Amino acid sequence: MPKRQLKRGRLCLSDRSCIRLRQLYARHLWSYDFVSTRTQDGRPIKLLTVIEEYTRECMAIKVARLMKAHNLLKARADLFAERGSPEHLRSDNSPEFAAELVRG
Repeated sequence: MPKRQLKRGRLCLSDRSCIRLRQLYARHLWSYDFVSTRTQDGRPIKLLTVIEEYTRECMAIKVARLMKAHNLLKARADLFAERGSPEHLRSDNSPEFAAELVRG
C-alpha cells in the first residue's frame, strides 16, 4: 500500500483562479469572520471579529444574537470611519459575506 500523502493548501490557478493575497504592510489586508458560541443559558450569539493581518491587531469584535448582511455593513462602516479603510478585505463565503448587499 502506498504511503499516505500529507494534505497541502492549494492556491488554485486553474479556471477557478484564486491566489492568496499576502499582507505587505499595516492597513494593507484585514480579515473578518464570524465566531459562534452559546451563552450560559444555551442561547446562541455571534461575534464578528476583524483582524489586521500584518500586525495581528484585533480591530473590532462586535457581538449580537443575530447578525445579518445589513448589520455587517453598519459594523464595517463604523470601523472604516474610526480606523480608515484597508486596501483589501478577506472573508469566507458564509451567507452574511456572500450576500449581494455586501459584495456590491
